[in-house]
Amino acid sequence: MAGADQPNYSETGGPAIYAEDGSIRADYLDQVTAAIAAGNAETLGEVTAPLHESEMGDLLATLEPAERQELVALLGESFDYSALTEVDEAIRLEIITVLPNEQIALALQELESDDAVYILEDMDESEQADILARIPFTERIRLRRSLDYPEESAGRRMQADFVAVPPYWNVGQTIDYLRDNADLPERFSQIFVIDPTFRLVGAVDLDRILREQRDGRIEEIMRETRHAVPAEMDQEEAAQIFERYDLLSAAVVDENERLVGVLTIDDVVDVINEEAQEDILRLGGVGDEELSDSVVETTKSRFTWLLVNLGTAVLASVVIGLFDATIQQMVALAVLMPIVASMGGNAGTQTMTVTVRALATKDLDIYNAGRIIRRELMVGVLNGALFALLIGVVATVWFSTIGLGFVIAIAMIINMVSAALAGIFVPLILDRLGVDPAIASSVFVTTVTDVVGFFAFLGLAALWFGI
Repeated sequence: MAGADQPNYSETGGPAIYAEDGSIRADYLDQVTAAIAAGNAETLGEVTAPLHESEMGDLLATLEPAERQELVALLGESFDYSALTEVDEAIRLEIITVLPNEQIALALQELESDDAVYILEDMDESEQADILARIPFTERIRLRRSLDYPEESAGRRMQADFVAVPPYWNVGQTIDYLRDNADLPERFSQIFVIDPTFRLVGAVDLDRILREQRDGRIEEIMRETRHAVPAEMDQEEAAQIFERYDLLSAAVVDENERLVGVLTIDDVVDVINEEAQEDILRLGGVGDEELSDSVVETTKSRFTWLLVNLGTAVLASVVIGLFDATIQQMVALAVLMPIVASMGGNAGTQTMTVTVRALATKDLDIYNAGRIIRRELMVGVLNGALFALLIGVVATVWFSTIGLGFVIAIAMIINMVSAALAGIFVPLILDRLGVDPAIASSVFVTTVTDVVGFFAFLGLAALWFGI
């Protein structure tokens, strides 16, 4: 067993930078900040050299803005610019904007094309153009083609460097080509087969190449690429193809079925994480907010839906105002009102969350929507009945009025059923209208449960007690 004074080591062979809680170790951070403060490039290079790009990204996110910029400046050519793909957009731009375009252009040439595009896409068009002008023609064309595809599309995510051979080659020619060509991607698992017009006709896995005799023809051992991804396809849909068919990589083709790039599993994992995080944030009404955003940017991103929420809250207050005389004569109603609304809101949020996620993953469609709606309706009825019995007994004992217990029990059932229906119908309707259900559903579902809950409870009370 290693002694307590021996350092931990990461999988990259360098000292582990994380504490048990997942944060960067304080002693390691002190080393880095001390080297930055002293302007000691040699020491800084020694302590950061073993870091993986994701670890360097976490380090950049932890440092203060001035320290980040100084770290990049001190490391100079030894700084791994792929780490910029691991940080928030605000941090990435903060670093990029203080670097000369010539230095950025040189750094991008060392990166894989998908990482280079990821860095370039957030920059101003003028800055993009200036940097691209400093990159060799062939690489510039590849990057420009990727940038021309829509944001969050497979074309933006693809790697423009790939290995492709004609079908009439044999295995020996292919192996010699892989050994002798220095311009091939550093890592790949598939060799694509193309015709003279660059149309995709098939693919061969590397393990198949290694098992075949040298005189075997590529067209005899290739397989059809049944899961080629259109360059214009949304990145989330492309990720679902990877998930459905357990792919490690997939060809990306243009509208003419010509091979233009390859999408790899490491990029798809990033897409899945980003889309999941995006859905969670939008369910909370905060859009694409990032931790590194400024106070003004954060305020702007949250203000719109808070304003909408204010409008819906006023609507619920109007419903309460209709029964102000009823509330004045029976104060117990004011005490119990929040219970009905809160239970309905929570039930609606549960159904809405499941529905929004199912829509995002394409698990909910026209064929199973009816079954899911019936299921959620029955869940609403059963939960409503159970909680109605519970709160009915509590209200009866609390206020010594059987009628009040009966009224809140019926209102609870009505609101729980309404919450279940709103939780599934609101996202479905918004999705049909082309509105993102993740960001818009919560406000409308809450409105339904508040309005129905208050109206049912206060209305039933007014009828029951004749107020």
